[in-house]
Amino acid sequence: MTATPTPRVTIKDVAARAGVSKGAVSLAFNHKPGLSEATRDRIFRAARELGWAPNLTARTLAGSRVDVVGLAVCRPARVLGLEPWYMEFVSGVESVLAEHSSSLLLRLVRNLDEEVGVQESWWRGRQIGGSILVDFRADDPRVGLVERLGLPVVAVGHPSLTGGLTSVWTDDATAVTEAVRYLAALGHRRIARVGGAAALGHTAIRTAAFDEAAGELALTGAWQVATDFSGDAGARATRSLLAAAPPDRPTAIVYDNDIMAVAGLSVAAEMGLRVPDDVSLLAWDDSQLCRLTHPTLSAMSHDVHGFGAEVARTLFGVITGDGAAGSHPVPTPVLTPRGSTAPPR
Repeated sequence: MTATPTPRVTIKDVAARAGVSKGAVSLAFNHKPGLSEATRDRIFRAARELGWAPNLTARTLAGSRVDVVGLAVCRPARVLGLEPWYMEFVSGVESVLAEHSSSLLLRLVRNLDEEVGVQESWWRGRQIGGSILVDFRADDPRVGLVERLGLPVVAVGHPSLTGGLTSVWTDDATAVTEAVRYLAALGHRRIARVGGAAALGHTAIRTAAFDEAAGELALTGAWQVATDFSGDAGARATRSLLAAAPPDRPTAIVYDNDIMAVAGLSVAAEMGLRVPDDVSLLAWDDSQLCRLTHPTLSAMSHDVHGFGAEVARTLFGVITGDGAAGSHPVPTPVLTPRGSTAPPR
């Protein structure tokens, strides 16, 4: 049963509580003359009691414009700053916000509980007109929050994770299957995957797809290692996989992002292994990094900038009530072979 959204406190509610007009509330919070100190204090007290705050980015009182869109990301700042995917995604979002003269309010959080508090504070404080939700988990608490608040959102995640919210996603399962089949077609029978954080929903989808593809192809060896998407973690996972002697060592490794793949390339060289002669490496996302290495990295390539732009366009449709702004996938990542993959020796 869908929860009834909690009514959003508005300037009208503050005015009614204080016994003044909406214009008086506006004068008080914009520090304009025309009010007595007693009236001004009464307005501020009413706002505190109702948990209301003025829009910090000067949205119109009628809310006819969306000046700010929220995005909270549960990643350490150090990792996020090195992550090409998020930089491309945010640039795509910003390209659409610029068309609407809107801005992005970005916040890094430590966990989902903190994000729930941030999203609620943003919405009740009239700081955002809508939000982009990323990195969904199973039984994600943000689904219930959105239903309770009536917060306009777009969920970046597969519908199996997003609980009926308007969603935009990539078909990760199909892309993983294509990657494994490509490596098997080259002749690889021992394939590993260095994945992202195990708790993330899209990681779980990729993990299941990898296992299924490995079973269908009857690979003689299939390994999966969960990491945190960082280069350091990718390097450690690669060392662990390549430390074994043949035939207990994979001849091909698929990485869940390009940072880990670049780190894996360095580890292979460090261990005296040649890419792709001794081990083939396949990255995900295909940022500029993949074309700057030697050899260049084969990758599952997709338009991350376009993905971000489509998410932002969909959010504006949700906010304005556009019936066409429904859940939909973006194009599935496609294989781009380069110098890091070849048949095994």
